[in-house]
Amino acid sequence: MFNCSQPTLQIVRYLLTMAKQVINTGSGKWLQIFSSLVLLISFFLPWVIWSGSLVAGYAMPLGDFFKISEKVGGPENPFPQFNFSFYLFWLIPVLAVIIIASLLSKKKTALLSFIAGALSMASLTVYFLFSKTLLDFGVGTKVSLMIQPGFYVQAVAAAFLILTAFPVKSIVTKIVWLLMGPVFAFGAYTVGEKYIMSETHSATENVKADYTVNSADLIKEFLANDTATNKKYLDKTLVVNGNASAVEILADSTSTIKFADSTGSYAIFSLEKSEMPEVKKIKTGYPVSLKGVCSGSIFSDILGTTSISFKRAILNLK
Repeated sequence: MFNCSQPTLQIVRYLLTMAKQVINTGSGKWLQIFSSLVLLISFFLPWVIWSGSLVAGYAMPLGDFFKISEKVGGPENPFPQFNFSFYLFWLIPVLAVIIIASLLSKKKTALLSFIAGALSMASLTVYFLFSKTLLDFGVGTKVSLMIQPGFYVQAVAAAFLILTAFPVKSIVTKIVWLLMGPVFAFGAYTVGEKYIMSETHSATENVKADYTVNSADLIKEFLANDTATNKKYLDKTLVVNGNASAVEILADSTSTIKFADSTGSYAIFSLEKSEMPEVKKIKTGYPVSLKGVCSGSIFSDILGTTSISFKRAILNLK
């Protein structure tokens, strides 16, 4: 969504042309007011959903963003000392209100529109990228399934707020402001993601396992009494030994290894990206030892099978 591809540039040019036409007809002010109003409303709507938990646009400045992440089994805030910086995103609804009031008072708002739009696009970028990161932790299956309508509404409103800002007519200026938020957010997020992944791998590697079990025995234990077994193993670090039933290398450089039994039930481990070189050496049927944090089991009424998932997993090479 945030790639500056040729089709994207064509859309930007189209929106700019349409914006110019709107402004030339004297209705630019009302489009700015409408965009600001939509930006304000959609800020309080759900942008993504993580394992059944809806996350609204205001969750980040409110302080709930990482709380929900931890709740669904994702990473905690790697830089809690910088929590205060998230308050900056409260400017999105505040500036939206100021823009509306200023336009009704016939005051210039171009700079305010640029700032509000850029902050919004930066926030959207973080939500998108963080949802991709959650896949590495075994949360969700596709980012597209996580994104909610409010996300798209906010993106369109932010883009229109920047592209229809007047009296600025420079296309270059507007494109720079349109891309400024995502580019800055992507750069900052990349640094944070590397830190999270390195810390996660180190934590899993150094934490002493609560249990060491055979994969067949683990699956059998869940099938016998999933309620009691979930209570026993949930959020515990396990070393699981067995023969790999399936090894999958995903497009985003992550991988999964599965242990299955004759019933079709299985335990699946989502491994860190750093494990890729070693995972490539593992073939179906190979003996393997994995270490990860148990996320619990899910029973499929349709298939009649149980799946047990593990996050923050690494190969147990010790």
